[in-house]
Amino acid sequence: MQESSGRTRPDAGSALLDLYDEALPEVYGYLLARCGWQALAEDLTAETFLSAVAACLGDRPPTPSTAWLVGIARHKLADHWRAAEREQRNLRSVDGGPTPVDDPWDERLDAMLAHEVLDAQSGTHRAVLTLRYLDGLPVPEVAQVLGRSVHATEALLVRARTAFRRSYSIRGEGGPR
Repeated sequence: MQESSGRTRPDAGSALLDLYDEALPEVYGYLLARCGWQALAEDLTAETFLSAVAACLGDRPPTPSTAWLVGIARHKLADHWRAAEREQRNLRSVDGGPTPVDDPWDERLDAMLAHEVLDAQSGTHRAVLTLRYLDGLPVPEVAQVLGRSVHATEALLVRARTAFRRSYSIRGEGGPR
């Protein structure tokens, strides 16, 4: 493809193909660390690269990079959590509510328990907590990824933190306080 200055710009598809081997473990690792399920991380990694290929074939192809791919993965994960939340809402409306989780308590906060508590949160809460605290995105960027206003995202963060603490406390004490 030619730029207006006469220089040849590399084909985005070829650049993505060249980047694939280097970026694949980064993208998969990013997703696995946030969702905790190997099969889901594999599916979302595949979706990420399929979206990247589609973007590279579009009218305004991007310059592929690992950071760009991780950004796509972040959106895929948020989309997954939103879809999962919609599904759970539909199930709750059919069966009358969520089933309480009765897991044993370990007094110290460890990564496994935090992942379990995070996984038990709604899809929207998981998304906002992950983007803000695991990915370290500022609230305006979290709002952009989730398609919400900054004010709505701040309110969502307050509710998500409260729900996370409550769930963590319930698991920590072996039942409701």
